[in-house]
Amino acid sequence: MEEEEVVVEEEEAENEEEEEVQSFKELGIVDQLIEACDSLGWKLPTKIQADAIPLALQGKDLIGVAQTGSGKTGAFALPIIQSLLDAPQAFFALVLSPTRELAIQIAEQFEALGSSIGVKSAVLVGGVDQLQQSIQLGKRPHIVVATPGRLVDHLSNTKGFSLRTIKYLVLDEADRLLNVDFEKSLDEILNAIPRERRTYLFSATMTKKVKKLQRACLRNPVKIEADSKYSTVITLNQKYRFVPAKHKDCYLVYILNEKSETTSMVFTRTCEATRHLSLMLRNLNFRAIPISGQMTQAKRLGALNKFKAGECNILICTDVASRGLDIPSVELVINYDIPTNSKDYFHRVGRTARAGRTGVAISLINQYELEWYLQIEKLIGYKLPEYPAQEEEVLFFLERVTEAKRLTAMKIKEGGGHKRRRGGEDDEEVEKFHGKNNKRSSNNKSKRR
Repeated sequence: MEEEEVVVEEEEAENEEEEEVQSFKELGIVDQLIEACDSLGWKLPTKIQADAIPLALQGKDLIGVAQTGSGKTGAFALPIIQSLLDAPQAFFALVLSPTRELAIQIAEQFEALGSSIGVKSAVLVGGVDQLQQSIQLGKRPHIVVATPGRLVDHLSNTKGFSLRTIKYLVLDEADRLLNVDFEKSLDEILNAIPRERRTYLFSATMTKKVKKLQRACLRNPVKIEADSKYSTVITLNQKYRFVPAKHKDCYLVYILNEKSETTSMVFTRTCEATRHLSLMLRNLNFRAIPISGQMTQAKRLGALNKFKAGECNILICTDVASRGLDIPSVELVINYDIPTNSKDYFHRVGRTARAGRTGVAISLINQYELEWYLQIEKLIGYKLPEYPAQEEEVLFFLERVTEAKRLTAMKIKEGGGHKRRRGGEDDEEVEKFHGKNNKRSSNNKSKRR
């Protein structure tokens, strides 16, 4: 089948200004849900919502591409809840997410939008007791939000659980879900749900994967590109800095010290790096906390909640935190390690400058990462400005950073090095950090100077 037979492009009205949508009511949203939007502070629909909601209410299958922080969850949640109002039933919609944290956030948004009408959701993710999730399913929720692997576990092992009544399937961060990592699980899920359904695929970055779209049984979907396939919001100030690999930690400390009052996310390539950096930064009296796939789910959520609550202002994370998470307070994203997959850059920097806010993204690039960075600039379409830093000011921190790294290495060695039990040492460090920082003065910048 030719590609144009699988994806039907939305007609573009070139050289013609579209009438601006003034309200959710004009999109066809009912009063009950308009009140819910208002309570969440959603006064006007975003572009992806304005484009997608009317088509969804017409019963179309959708492929939606829009910038991070542009309201994609609302674009699929509102039409689903409105349809649920017309025909209430349990197990009405299934939403798949590639990460646990995003799944939890999606479920929270469904319940917030549907609070006045009693919408119930169940979250099925790994790292959480499966029996407790089975009890949730026994309460017959309207919406199931899941990671693919754990959903397959329940389809196989939870007695009486079936998705044969599902009317809607949503793949959030669809480009990630359509990758080979999830292929087997996704095939099993698609075989367990009705072919007669509405299907929505949403992401900030999307490639045309024709065979996988066919497998997902989309029937002449409408593709909506609210923004360029690889774009960032205009309120995001992006910069780069070339740094020698041996001094990368000094540059990180310099930037975090300059922006000590901001809420920051620092992205690394590996779980081990999150641990090393968080320990090093704590030794320098920064309020940093790690989150990675090596931590238990309870500790991952604990770290995320501490960060959201402002008890620590630096989250050191892998790409487990790059997709979909909406933390309005994040003002700065630092790419400590440049992602090897250039698409991941857009998801990372999309953690700031969300919903019209401003934000800064700084990428630290050493001599070994230049090729990956050039690919990112190629996708962006222009050369980023350089982040200003005087080397002598940066190297002012060298002695203290070197000592902090020495103490970090000793701590890790005392804990048995890298060959530790899953979730063990990282969990202890998180707990110790929380206890320690409850007594710490908030004026850290003067101490670090």
